[in-house]
Amino acid sequence: MSRIETDGLGKIEVSDDVLWGAQTQRSLQYFSIGRELIPHEMIEAFAIFKSACAVSNAASGRLSEERRDLILKVCTEITDGQHDSMFPLHVWMTGSGTQFNMNINEVISNRASQLTGNALGSKIPLHPNDHVNMSQSSNDSFPSAMHIAAVLGTHRRLIPALARLRDAIAQKAEEWRDLVKVGRTHLQDAVPITLGQEWYGYAGMLTENIARLEAARDGLLPLALGGTALGTGVNTDVGFDTRACAEIARVTGLTFSSGENKFALQGAHDALAHLSGCLRTTAGSLFKIANDIRLLACGPRAGFGELHLPENEPGSSIMPGKINPTQAEALAMLAIQVMSNDVAVGFGSASGMLDMNVYKPLMIHNIMQGITLLHDGSENFRKYLVKGIKPNRERIQHDLERSLVLVTALSPAIGYDKASQVAHHAMEKGQSPREAALELGFMTSEEYDRVADPRLMLGPNIKV
Repeated sequence: MSRIETDGLGKIEVSDDVLWGAQTQRSLQYFSIGRELIPHEMIEAFAIFKSACAVSNAASGRLSEERRDLILKVCTEITDGQHDSMFPLHVWMTGSGTQFNMNINEVISNRASQLTGNALGSKIPLHPNDHVNMSQSSNDSFPSAMHIAAVLGTHRRLIPALARLRDAIAQKAEEWRDLVKVGRTHLQDAVPITLGQEWYGYAGMLTENIARLEAARDGLLPLALGGTALGTGVNTDVGFDTRACAEIARVTGLTFSSGENKFALQGAHDALAHLSGCLRTTAGSLFKIANDIRLLACGPRAGFGELHLPENEPGSSIMPGKINPTQAEALAMLAIQVMSNDVAVGFGSASGMLDMNVYKPLMIHNIMQGITLLHDGSENFRKYLVKGIKPNRERIQHDLERSLVLVTALSPAIGYDKASQVAHHAMEKGQSPREAALELGFMTSEEYDRVADPRLMLGPNIKV
């Protein structure tokens, strides 16, 4: 069964079992490209946006209280997830996102018709343009919804997930604060470090990334709302934007505000590009952490073998007993995807021309995917790798005792040249530095043990 819906281009057939209308149907007809849909987070963001606009329009007397209440009721249903299947549009559509804005408008209109006993498509009692879209344009509503979605995703999900991962890593750093091991630079043995110090570095990287994301989040709080077509505010009343933004702030608990320069907010999306850059930087940090851990865990007998990873699943279909660093691999792969997404966001942001950027769906698709991947990856990595990881204490101690870099501590006592001879002698004879120093007669065993204690090399160790 179907019905006839109308828009400015005329009539079009729409299935009777859906709430969208003519413009959504046309978008499905002409833009069914790929499998990527407009991010789910944009549904809630738009519902919050439409509710706030209805409240502001009713406050000025332009919208009746009855129509306001209907919009609020339907938007509540939308944020509750009752109508998710009614938003089927693809990312690869008009660069302004106009059809998705109209998708929201049409669903609210038709659902209001249902609730009041009117026919779908009748636009009674809510017209999708005249009432639901009052004081708005797709050109200010879509970027405002982009900001809301990105802020909520970053604030509610990503930052807390990174903080939980950071805290789990910091806990391991504290547990291993006294576990001395061989440090490595250029992938070669270097002076001692503790496993705790190494992991303290990882925790610090995440702390810094959280701070960057918080700043980028706050940069998205000013909204283009009220700018309408170009930023001028045509077809709005004075105060509409500040009232609507105050309502968004009340609903979300975040300090959204009306952007002072809506021409900048609509002509470019630099704040979103900045957030994407912070996602890229965070992904780079997670990439390094994941790769460090899987390198230090490689083996278990023919590699570094310093770390024991949790045995979550068999690693091979042919080699019994093999365990692979799958959580680290998954995190590394998604990090590459997020870093790649930023390239697309950067091009999209830079490609805005004149008074409006027309790469909006591309940008928000990549940003929200990045937030989702980093959230999910951080949670999995914390639960299924970090929590269960253990040090191989015997291997760490064995490698430390035989590390030639311990001769660094000998230089202040016997001089650089003799210390270098100890290193070369140990390498040639397959000895430990201790054995070489004693065989060369440069030190007694007591002198060596006093000077070359690895624990003395974990910080400044020269007395003046």
